Amino acid sequence: MAAIDPPTDLSFSRPTEGTLLLRLAGSWTIKQEMPSADEVQRQVGSGSPVQQVSFDTKDLAGWDSGLLTFLTNVINQCSQRQIQVDSEGLPEGVKRLLKLASAVPEKKDARKAAARDSFLIRLGTQTMEFGKATGEMVDFMGEACIAFAKMLVGKASYRRSDLSLFIQQCGADALAIVSLISFLVGLILAFVGAIQLELFGAQLYVANLVGIAMVRVMGAIMTGIIITGRTGASYAAQLGTMQVNEEIDALTTMGISPMEFLVLPRMLALVLMMPLLCLYADLVGILGGAVVGVGMLDIGLVEYYVQTQSAVSLTQVWIGLFHSAVFGILIALAGCLRGMQCGRSASAVGDATTSAVVLGITSIIVATAIITVICNVIGI
Repeated sequence: MAAIDPPTDLSFSRPTEGTLLLRLAGSWTIKQEMPSADEVQRQVGSGSPVQQVSFDTKDLAGWDSGLLTFLTNVINQCSQRQIQVDSEGLPEGVKRLLKLASAVPEKKDARKAAARDSFLIRLGTQTMEFGKATGEMVDFMGEACIAFAKMLVGKASYRRSDLSLFIQQCGADALAIVSLISFLVGLILAFVGAIQLELFGAQLYVANLVGIAMVRVMGAIMTGIIITGRTGASYAAQLGTMQVNEEIDALTTMGISPMEFLVLPRMLALVLMMPLLCLYADLVGILGGAVVGVGMLDIGLVEYYVQTQSAVSLTQVWIGLFHSAVFGILIALAGCLRGMQCGRSASAVGDATTSAVVLGITSIIVATAIITVICNVIGI
């Protein structure tokens, strides 16, 4: 039969005036029911004033972290009452652990001091972090350009099968969601336009509104946002997981450029597929507008088609395709950049994915504004 540890025993005595002696006996382990440090304080508060607390552990059968927790609470409470604690009667191991626990006390108000940084300090810190992030982004874009140049001369090391797989994932596999969103966007544009145009009896110009909006910018923007949330986030998660598993470090050790092997095929796939998806989104969006125009505004199908054909020019189609190609580059760079910058933990992968989506959508909006201004300046 296994031996049963003796129960915890705590008793008190006052060997001299002003001294309270704690006799610890039995097994002081977490398996046993521990006395509360409040019992010591009750003894301190009763009788004559106590200036010192000491310990007698001759009958102590065993101890673990349970004893340390009890002693730490007693020492803290005695310190609050300015009572001296004599630890000479404790086992040598307990004294060493207590000394180690109190060797580096927490600095008072440390957390409060951290929250009291001035505005200038916070501004300077944010500026330095922004400068560092900008430098890393420029370096990454430079490495991507070098990898693309090597691909043009046939010296880039990447697998063609990977490129085919990425083309399928960001192209054919995205048709369903692109179809749904583009159709609904065309439908919404037609509804909004019809409400105002009906006031002037100009319902026919719903075709112009939907056609120009979808072909020139809306088709590219909606496709870019969809691909950012779908493919850009996927790139960041994939590369972030490889970073956590040290697979990217292994590629570097073997002399294989991660930029060429991992980033280049993903970027090429998006640059090739985004214009095609944009054309498809334009067509589906125009069909969505036709459903409203033909089904609700009593516009003939042929009439709607002719009006759309007269309103939409080839120049506007090329502007939309240019938008989509730029968006493809930005989405690929945002997803791959955040994936390559990912930390070494599981939570870092989620942070990298979120950051890739935010950066991708922000880049799309900023690029749209810049391209729109340039088009207006040059008159197209």
